[in-house]
Amino acid sequence: MASSPQKPPKEGFSHRTIERNVTLLGLLSLVAVSIGGIVEIAPLFWVDSTIEKVEGMRPYTPLELAGRNIYMREGCYLCHSQMIRPFKDEVERYGHYSLAAESMYDHPFQWGSKRTGPDLARVGGKYSDAWHVNHLKNPREAVPESIMPPYAFLAEKPLTAGDLRTHLEALRIVGVPYTDADIAKANDDLKLQATADADSADLQARFPKSQVRDYDGNPAVVTEMDALVAYLQMLGTLVDFKAAQAQEQAK
Repeated sequence: MASSPQKPPKEGFSHRTIERNVTLLGLLSLVAVSIGGIVEIAPLFWVDSTIEKVEGMRPYTPLELAGRNIYMREGCYLCHSQMIRPFKDEVERYGHYSLAAESMYDHPFQWGSKRTGPDLARVGGKYSDAWHVNHLKNPREAVPESIMPPYAFLAEKPLTAGDLRTHLEALRIVGVPYTDADIAKANDDLKLQATADADSADLQARFPKSQVRDYDGNPAVVTEMDALVAYLQMLGTLVDFKAAQAQEQAK
């Protein structure tokens, strides 16, 4: 007696069902992406409580901020990171590992993921202004094996940063603690910081450890080279790491 053909089992709510239904697949994909996005984004609303402040951190001065803008414009972050990982080899080469608080005023941050050149998180004060200027003009003169392109034009280009007051106002909206005085004096502060022998008491009171001098060797004009070198020379110089370590040990 011939057996009757078996009926295929009924399909339940399986992965195959989802793949065959474009609308259902799209809806479930949206739900999955939304959940992932919320998990990543929601903690940022409480970022003040997740980043422990350390002594010495302050917002960028207008000149440093202009230099940082040039740094990003020229794509320096593509070859240089600004984040020292907490590994022995990195700490021995670059210095104390990076703290979250060091990036709390960065919009966007410059951690980076590639190092064609060295990490720059602690480059401030490591070399003289003249070294930085010569290195930017002709990288091979300072580091023969360097593949970095020259940026000599920065020394010839007057700094036209626009109205820095509006930039500082925008940064204050996203949490950078610029005061009304910082914003009102932004354009004057930018020129003052690049002027040798300037009366900088007020600037340094509002921006501790700010360095005031002619950076590029040309006191006649404030150039983009002045701004970029000012930015590089402050990297890693603000935080008192001994105090930060003592703070960690006291917990």
